[in-house]
Amino acid sequence: MDEKKRGARDKLAEYAHIAWSGWMLYLFKKSTRNEDGTITIPVWAVERWERQAGTAFHRLPETEKESDYHEADMILGLIETSDAEKAH
Repeated sequence: MDEKKRGARDKLAEYAHIAWSGWMLYLFKKSTRNEDGTITIPVWAVERWERQAGTAFHRLPETEKESDYHEADMILGLIETSDAEKAH
């Protein structure tokens, strides 16, 4: 793998980790930590996230598409940065 591709891969992998860790922190914040160390996700969250996970993107309400658009914009920004670096 060439150096530029490795750099782009590292940036995308770092972003993937940031997105995942942000989601996990959000999930834990919305959940209840039990005395035995387990986590209980509230029923409203389970119902919402199961519904969203089982719904194709184009069928989601516009308000629920916003976070996916945000993620896409972040990835596009990384790609554009990588493309600009390749041009120089």
